[in-house]
Amino acid sequence: MRALQLQAEQDIRIVHLDPPPPPGEDEVQVRIRAVALNHIDVWGWRGMAFARRKLPITIGVEAAGEIVATGSGVKRLGAGQLVALYGAETCNTCVACRAGKDNLCEDVGGIHGFHIDGFAQELVNMPARLAIPVPDGVDAVTAACAPVTFGTVEHMLFDNAKLERGETILIQAGGSGIGTAAIQMAKAVGASVITTVGSDEKAQKALELGADHAINYREDRFEGVVRKLTNKKGVDVVFEHVGADTWAGSLFSLRKGGRLVTCGSTTGVTAETNLYQLFQQQLRLFGSFGCSKRNVSDALEKLAAGTIKPVIDTVLELDDLETGLKRLRDRQVFGKFLVTL
Repeated sequence: MRALQLQAEQDIRIVHLDPPPPPGEDEVQVRIRAVALNHIDVWGWRGMAFARRKLPITIGVEAAGEIVATGSGVKRLGAGQLVALYGAETCNTCVACRAGKDNLCEDVGGIHGFHIDGFAQELVNMPARLAIPVPDGVDAVTAACAPVTFGTVEHMLFDNAKLERGETILIQAGGSGIGTAAIQMAKAVGASVITTVGSDEKAQKALELGADHAINYREDRFEGVVRKLTNKKGVDVVFEHVGADTWAGSLFSLRKGGRLVTCGSTTGVTAETNLYQLFQQQLRLFGSFGCSKRNVSDALEKLAAGTIKPVIDTVLELDDLETGLKRLRDRQVFGKFLVTL
């Protein structure tokens, strides 16, 4: 079978591997139909996977596919069923896993495509509990955006920040995959959305997607515009995933008692925080990583209902995935890059 493997830093190749054996008792075998690209794939490609990784490694953390075989102990899934694949190898036995907080697993075996082999291959065996059924009416390309993109945003906005109708949110990098998802999910619950983007073209697309205001951060200091738009009060929630370049401005954009939730640091992992501002304004900061299987299921239901949809920049062939990674790195994207198999 074909697979996309990272051979060395920034060296991805199509290779031919032996297909997996028949699935074990509690496993399913899935024919991968679509893989969605994320910044975590860029990090791995650039050699930022830290410890525990051995090369070569098959890439791809977010995917969906069709079950072709099931183990003897699998009852709730069957051949021909479309599933979204959970991107981390959780233990299923720790306190967090038993409580349904999968992304807080105390003994996680690794993230697919980053620490352990990922999903950019034609066939994969995995535990049936990590294969999440896709509702009717949702195709493989759409489903491939649920485990990381929409699941991450679902967890950030509603489990952590607890965004509510009538509140105002600042969404950083609204042209990214999770940015476009966050705009839609925030608008769907009745929030007012301010977003930042890197060009006037992206600003227009963000407005068409539903944002109430789009700020070109290359032309304006976004925090100043936010204060003007909110009559100097600030926003209730900041959706942050850029990191050092926007951190101070994001904190300044919050109203008293506001909440900032962050899941990323694409411009650097170290940023200075004004502690006086933090406690005097009684700000609340939430770190968020990944999501639970429940978040993925909830996101899939919203996708099936049509209240949200993935914004697709480009669908790539398997041998052109590196082009997508380079464009992600350079922020030449509005929405998602996907690879179909």
